[in-house]
Amino acid sequence: MSKMPMMFIGHGSPMNAIEDNRFTRTWRDMVKEIPKPDSIVSISAHWFTKGTKIMNEENPKMIYDMYGFPEKLYEVRYDAPGNPMLAEDVKRLISRPNEFDNSWGIDHATWVVLVHMYQKRDIPVFQISIDAAAPPAVHYQIGKELKSLRQQGVLLFGTGNIVHNLRRVDASMRGKGFDWAYRFDDYIKDGIENKKYEDVVDYMSLGETARLAVPMPDHFNPILYILGAADQEDEVSVYNNSCLAGSVSMTSYLFQ
Repeated sequence: MSKMPMMFIGHGSPMNAIEDNRFTRTWRDMVKEIPKPDSIVSISAHWFTKGTKIMNEENPKMIYDMYGFPEKLYEVRYDAPGNPMLAEDVKRLISRPNEFDNSWGIDHATWVVLVHMYQKRDIPVFQISIDAAAPPAVHYQIGKELKSLRQQGVLLFGTGNIVHNLRRVDASMRGKGFDWAYRFDDYIKDGIENKKYEDVVDYMSLGETARLAVPMPDHFNPILYILGAADQEDEVSVYNNSCLAGSVSMTSYLFQ
């Protein structure tokens, strides 16, 4: 089997699940560029845990891990099956201590995007959590350990936001970002496009710019797993390269 592509998606607002906008249209276009995966393993910004957890249910539940949105958003369904056998493989591949945990579910960082990409909900999907205590190099290493899944028809799917600082959100800026948000987003893009992945892992070297862009690493860390599983020969395409509301980046990447 040929090597499966990978994605990192800047998922943004949960409202993207029910909106037809330039971001969601791009997500639908992205999957036209790649083969249909046999399974999807999602590294979600919204499953931020003590240690590394893996879902292994036959039918993982979908959860609405957000509050105060219109009722229509809570009517969205994404009831794709799981893949317990693949979850066993993932558990073996990750060298650090990890465990199965089905107390969470397919959260909005995953389904907000997949509801546009794979509307038939027929591709098995489950999530891997992000160890909140682990440094960037560990997330990158786990990505390396998961690389072989690409030869098994598995789509490694990171979902978060390169820049994500909700305390600095300024709704009046709409489709614009602060200067520091653009600086950080461009720094990461340069590291990815030029295969300087060590610069991305070492993102805190940007000092105050990095602290503003990544006040918490939950939304940033998913890109590190994807970069760990990348090969030097992968072609990288950039989508939705933009910031909005001052302090959120929607920039997304396809590796193939």
